[in-house]
Amino acid sequence: MTIEELLAAKQPKVGSTLFIAVFGHGGSGKSTLAELLGKRLNAQIIHGDDFASWDNPKDWWPLVIDKVFEPISQGAKSLNYERSKWWEDHNPEPAVDEPVTPIMIIEGVGVNRKEFREYISLSIRVDTPKEVCLQRGFERDRGQDGKSDEEIKKMWREWYEDELEFFERDDLTGSAADLVVDGTKSFEEQLERL
Repeated sequence: MTIEELLAAKQPKVGSTLFIAVFGHGGSGKSTLAELLGKRLNAQIIHGDDFASWDNPKDWWPLVIDKVFEPISQGAKSLNYERSKWWEDHNPEPAVDEPVTPIMIIEGVGVNRKEFREYISLSIRVDTPKEVCLQRGFERDRGQDGKSDEEIKKMWREWYEDELEFFERDDLTGSAADLVVDGTKSFEEQLERL
């Protein structure tokens, strides 16, 4: 079975839009999988990191309901929202007239949280070993905001531990996923052999 065949059995829960949640630990490969799925399914991607931040790593979810799910359920054809700031010198452009597509992907650490499940038609967990996640995160954030390598590594270790508590609260390592993929193997091959 392919991802397209799996989706054919799912129904949209947000107006006529079917949402796929791609979740896992920071550094697991969520963004890479979401980009691949976005191209393959002609789906717009919503990034949890556009709403979360180091200052608000867990309680950003009402913004997504207010700025994404509710407008689409009310017939919006495009979305507009401010993107969060992660670093002192990080000044992302706001999302302006971001198109609403028949299939949309929301990706991020907590996008399959219990508060979102009524909106999600298919959830995919990216399962990746802790050491790999921490190394990828360090490499991505190295040199940000003038922090030393050790400060970045410490921040990522602390964030991973916070994620464990969050994952336990919402059973994100157990039955919460419809599909689990390996973040260390080819996503293309895995999507062809579900």
